[in-house]
Amino acid sequence: MYPGSVTRTCEHCAGPLAIMARSHARTCSPRCRKALSRARATALPDELTTRDRWVRRSAEKVPLTTAGKAASSTNARTWSSYADAAASTAGVGLGFVLSDVDDIACIDLDHCLNPLTGRLAPWAAAILRDAGATYVEVSPSGDGLHIWGRAAVRQGRRVRRPDGTAVEIYGTGRYIAMTGRRHGGCPSILADLSAVVSKLTAR
Repeated sequence: MYPGSVTRTCEHCAGPLAIMARSHARTCSPRCRKALSRARATALPDELTTRDRWVRRSAEKVPLTTAGKAASSTNARTWSSYADAAASTAGVGLGFVLSDVDDIACIDLDHCLNPLTGRLAPWAAAILRDAGATYVEVSPSGDGLHIWGRAAVRQGRRVRRPDGTAVEIYGTGRYIAMTGRRHGGCPSILADLSAVVSKLTAR
């Protein structure tokens, strides 16, 4: 390693990652990746893991079937159970499809989290407070959050904030990249996000 460089370690066994490992790599081997996936399973809300709306995803965030072929956020035949998707080695990770068959929704906050310090931007912290006790994940980029809950969102919305940052809200026809990286001490439940969605979209 070069002087001053930081050794990246596997999130499962704590062993060093290869110097040439991709920036999004979290584990040192396929075995550790599977083990970490199983260990994280308990962190995900039952409302998500019991629905057969899971896909794999590529490094470019393209949805894939468990066989590694193209998947679609509007074609249920390309989705799988959580167990099957978690066991697949296609792509680099998991994704959950939002559908109009229920009211599961996701609020996507980009560029709001310092990946080194864990510090949250004040505007994002305010949204998180409004959301209440609900499941929140760190996004694949490491500097964003996905707030999961329930709300009637039939059309995706992108809300541009005065400072140039954006908040995206989705409830159907979209898949969200999942990491299993729970933010802080959030619970493994989905809260009612109706009030915070209304507040965000009223601007």
